[in-house]
Amino acid sequence: MTNIKDLAKMAGVSVTTVSRVLNNHPYVSDEKRNAVLEAIRRSNYQQNINAVHLSTGKTFLVGVVVPFIDHLYFALLMKGIANEALKHNYNLVIFQTNYVESRELDALQTLKQKQIDALIICSRISTWSQIETYLPFGPIILCEDTRGKKVSSTFVDHYKSFLFALDYLYQKGHEKIGYCIGRKSGTNSKNRELAYKDFLETNRLSYNPSYIFEDCLQFEDGEKVVEQIRKMPQPPTALLVTSDDVAAGIVTCAKNLGVTIPDNLALIGFNNQPIAKTMSITTIEIPLEEMGRKLFLQGIHKYEEISQDEIPVTLIERNTV
Repeated sequence: MTNIKDLAKMAGVSVTTVSRVLNNHPYVSDEKRNAVLEAIRRSNYQQNINAVHLSTGKTFLVGVVVPFIDHLYFALLMKGIANEALKHNYNLVIFQTNYVESRELDALQTLKQKQIDALIICSRISTWSQIETYLPFGPIILCEDTRGKKVSSTFVDHYKSFLFALDYLYQKGHEKIGYCIGRKSGTNSKNRELAYKDFLETNRLSYNPSYIFEDCLQFEDGEKVVEQIRKMPQPPTALLVTSDDVAAGIVTCAKNLGVTIPDNLALIGFNNQPIAKTMSITTIEIPLEEMGRKLFLQGIHKYEEISQDEIPVTLIERNTV
């Protein structure tokens, strides 16, 4: 295979000149640059990318861990990450985990092995102690509140936003309030649970575990929620739904079953996805594309620069409360 010494001989220039041409160095005469380019064309020379990575110390690859790529929440995060990666001439390596711990650890291992320059974890299943083990090997950026920890993050304060939404419903006259979540074990879900319990305690309201609906991720999960509510002797009068898709499923199923929204059941969704606007669902807007953009930028900054950026949310009032 042709190497840069061969190219230098063919072009009648030094190895240093060939290296400068390959790396787009500006201080090369047009005559010498053209001679090198002609030698590259004639020999069909291909750079050894691994060697380039070794010389620069960068792969120009950033890993992104997502549990699901077909969930709109993560799709919008990915859109922000991908658009910013394109601006900076980076490529992405996507790790879909389905919340399988071993898959997430595989992604962390690629960071340890220097196959990627940074790893963005949009939602994790690994414990914090597992994440800490990999911090010496490169930047790990999380989409959760990491204040007090030596790792960068872009996040929404889910305790504060959940409490705000609960207070909003309470001021509208609701005391029997429940909520829907994707999974109970996540850090963000734990913050929501804490906000819910603090809200009940502050307002001296009773805790009813049947008002909490888990595994609510997709549109069709809304039907499951409505069916459970209709069987309750004392159903909630309002719900916080952490996905606009699920909220849209609840609205559709409720309409088919004669449950009037918001008279019988008030709803607040999350994320302000297009379906929330189409179906006039009151929601908490989270700027997911902007979050994705910031996550990427945190990943390619110097490893020593730790930052935690809280993203503000906005209540979008429509017709479901």
